[in-house]
Amino acid sequence: MKLCLNALQDKTSWLQAGFTLPAFDIEKTAAKTKAAPTWLHLGAGNIFRAFPAADLQTLLDEGSWDTGVIVAECFDGEIIHKAYTPFDSLSVLCVLKSDGSVDKKVIASVCEALRCDGKSEQDDRRLMDVLSAPSLQMVSLTITEKGYAVKNARGEIFPFIQADLDNGPEKAASTMGKLAAGLYKRFLAGEYPLSLVSMDNCSGNGDKLKAAVLCLAEGWVEKGLAEEKFLAYLKDEQKVAFPISMIDKITPRPDAKVAKMLLDCGFEDVDTIITEKNTYTAAFVNAEETEYLVVEDKFPAGRPPLEKAGIYFTDRETVDKTEKMKVCTCLNPLHTALAILGCLLRHETICNEMGDQDLNRLVHHLAYVEAMPVVVNPGILSPEKFAGEVLEKRLPNPFMPDTPQRIATDTSQKLPIRFGETMKMYLQREDLSLSSLQGIPFVLAAWLRYLMAIDDTLTPFTPSPDPLLSQMQEALSFLKIGETVEKEQLKAVLSRSDIFGLNVYETPLADTVTHWLNRMLEGEGAVRRALQAMLA
Repeated sequence: MKLCLNALQDKTSWLQAGFTLPAFDIEKTAAKTKAAPTWLHLGAGNIFRAFPAADLQTLLDEGSWDTGVIVAECFDGEIIHKAYTPFDSLSVLCVLKSDGSVDKKVIASVCEALRCDGKSEQDDRRLMDVLSAPSLQMVSLTITEKGYAVKNARGEIFPFIQADLDNGPEKAASTMGKLAAGLYKRFLAGEYPLSLVSMDNCSGNGDKLKAAVLCLAEGWVEKGLAEEKFLAYLKDEQKVAFPISMIDKITPRPDAKVAKMLLDCGFEDVDTIITEKNTYTAAFVNAEETEYLVVEDKFPAGRPPLEKAGIYFTDRETVDKTEKMKVCTCLNPLHTALAILGCLLRHETICNEMGDQDLNRLVHHLAYVEAMPVVVNPGILSPEKFAGEVLEKRLPNPFMPDTPQRIATDTSQKLPIRFGETMKMYLQREDLSLSSLQGIPFVLAAWLRYLMAIDDTLTPFTPSPDPLLSQMQEALSFLKIGETVEKEQLKAVLSRSDIFGLNVYETPLADTVTHWLNRMLEGEGAVRRALQAMLA
């Protein structure tokens, strides 16, 4: 079976192979979507196809909505060229359940896929047309936290953003630049309302998106490249809303075991696609069954009834509490701890790490002993139940082929939220003592040890991509196996509040981090011994 619209005509073959097929009229839906788009998504990666696109299909299948989604990729256009166009924008979602079963579903809710990385003028023009369409209700984004960055850690505007500021809306090239340019066209066309929903896994994602858009808009107005009233339009929540959201669903890279399973049941398009920008994708997406999406309900132009697919719509305070529960306490810190230690201890998958007694105890300690005392119950989800599901069901799932190496990507950008917020709460609370923490400073020390790019067997490894990797490795170049360091030698690193969320050097944790780092530097096997000593 080949993944294309023509092949879906032979429903019998697909059904006999165990696939669930779209129950709506794909051609009719696509025609209506292109004529009057209601939903545009920026970021064509795996999480989009496995989550929001799949949830939209639920609405289409049951007849509670009648338009699909248009996706645009402004950063890595090869995704569109190689993973969408050849397959008529279809994909296969493989839901990997903890009991070993796999649900296979053909996703057809994507009605148009645009390559907007500068390689297609036609698609760039179409993107502007969609963004200015009166029918458009929502623009959602999954572009990773880095996609919203317009300035570096020193507050300096990135050169590619500066180029957009200098060239104006007509020649914007970045994702944020093109979005802002499209919003300007929408403003000029009639100040039509719209909601822009970041679905990326970062704190205050909607606020980050708004700040990036305003940075460009303000620059253009200042240079006389846009009307001043454009700013009032963007700042009027009755016209343009930037709701925050919390998203949670693990979608690893395409896995060889899943590919073989698909091949064995007759599905042919199983090759992994690796783009020049190192994106891993395929005609299929493998993902866990569990998913959460909690969105601030601010939609001045209306929205699809996605609550029917299980998405929560609520007030900003509840979203914020839910996001902090997940990002700062119940999942993301545990993932980062497993990522760092998994690389050092030579684990290949997260589920294998959960079978490692020491690492299992570490994440239980981080969740229940150190983080749970400062978690805020959002009301719609129980922190204890959420964490329990993570630790007992999701992370140990042997059918989820996620790797510590993938999760270790951009660790420097994750630490201030995943651990910094908890450390700050300990500082603020009179009933808690920052010096009582051991697991969090242990993980921070492990990250410094990880940056040496030598595992616990003293074998070199390649660290995952990180924007501060070379900078941090240079700052820690004095670290040597078999040699101890003084706290003062770590001052330049531990003082980085942009990395840790606060100046760790000025807290009692600086001594704790130094202690555990020195234990990890003792020689072969020292990381394991230090971990066991910390848990003793």
